[in-house]
This record gives sequence, C-alpha cells and structure tokens, in this order.
Amino acid sequence: MTFDPFGDFETRGYLRNLAKAKDRALVQRLQHNSFLTGIDAGLRYLESRSFLTYADVLQTHKTLFEAVFPWAGEDRLTNAPTIFVNKGTVLFAHPKDIRRAVDHALVKGQDKPFMAEKPGEIMGYLAYGHPFLDGNGRTIMLIHAELARRAGFGIDWSATDKEQYLAALAREIEAPNQGKLDMYLKPFIRKITGKDDLVTAIKAAPGLDGGNADAVAGPTGDPALEARYEAQELKRKGPAS
Repeated sequence: MTFDPFGDFETRGYLRNLAKAKDRALVQRLQHNSFLTGIDAGLRYLESRSFLTYADVLQTHKTLFEAVFPWAGEDRLTNAPTIFVNKGTVLFAHPKDIRRAVDHALVKGQDKPFMAEKPGEIMGYLAYGHPFLDGNGRTIMLIHAELARRAGFGIDWSATDKEQYLAALAREIEAPNQGKLDMYLKPFIRKITGKDDLVTAIKAAPGLDGGNADAVAGPTGDPALEARYEAQELKRKGPAS
C-alpha cells in the first residue's frame, strides 16, 4: 500500500514531491541525490551552532530535502498531526511527543561523556522521534554524527551490517536505556580525523536508501491505536523505580 499521509497521491504524487512523481523508487532516488548534494552544507550548518536544538533538526532536514519536498523542514506535528506512523511493529512517537523525544536526545547527546558512553541510546531516541514523513534516517544521521564529533569520536558505519544494525535499532526503540544499540555500535567507534572522514562515514551508514517505506497506522484518535501507543510508552519507560 502506498504511504499517502496527505491523501492526495493521485494529484500531487508521492508525498507531494515537487516533481509530482508517483513512482516511489524515482522519488527515493531524487531524495538520495538531494541528500548527497546537501551533506556538506548540512554539516557546516550544524558545526556553526553552539548548542543544537530542535530547530536545528528541522533546518537540517530542509537543507537536505527542499529540492524534493515543499514541506522539507516541517515535522509531523505540523503537516500530519492526526495520524500514527509506523514501520513494522513499532509506532513512532505520537506527533505531540516528537519534540520531547528529540529534545531528550539533543540534551543527553550534548553531554559529551554521556554521548561517548551511549551513542546507541541517543540514536534510538532520535529514531523514535521520527520527526518527518520521509528523510528521517538521513537527517538524524547528520545530527548524530555531529554530536559524536563534538564528543571526540565517530562510527565506522562501513564496517556495520545493515540488517544487524537495523535489528539492533528496532530493539533499542522498543526498549531504550538497556544498552542494546550501544553494545552493537561499540566495536565500530573510531577517531574521526577530519570532515572528509565524517562525510565518508555518513555515506556508508546502513539503511539510508529509503528501502522500507513507513505506513499510516491510523488516526491518532483511534482508541485501539492510542491504547497500543500507551502500552508501548510504558514498555519504553520500563519498571517503575
């Protein structure tokens, strides 16, 4: 089924892309080319910011994808506030909770000792927030890479395995704060010596090809989905202390 959160696929194409193309594979190619073209500008912008905020996440998405989507830089609370988005068994953050998840990641991720110790936990919160209707993986990869750079390290994504990484990420999203993605990433932590190394590492990251589309799980007001989301949130918080 086509991912059509706007409900106007027939008239405006896949996710209202500027070309009005209906072929998702074509849109993904356009999107990835836009990403590759925009990496340097995105990293320069992030490096120029003294403290990264949610607004910087939005601006990074805009920098990477404004050539493809007219809504680039808008989060789901702005352009899709009444739907749950999922991939597989995971419901991503309710639109009203996106910023809370991402802000948590940014605050913790800019604590350099915490970031150095738990890069997987930070990635998990960014991924769970899932701010955008498309381009999430690429956007949060730049954010995460900049947080890691500030903490004095990088991740050798070329040495990771796509399926193993995505499986570890899914486990991290379902049950954060247990070190599941930290454990997977630990063998791949490296010293990044310069911007070229950083760009190379980002381009080598798995899962950036947009191969698996999101789905509309249903409306946010649906009692069954709301209950499922609340149960997922309780699981993510873990047992009360």
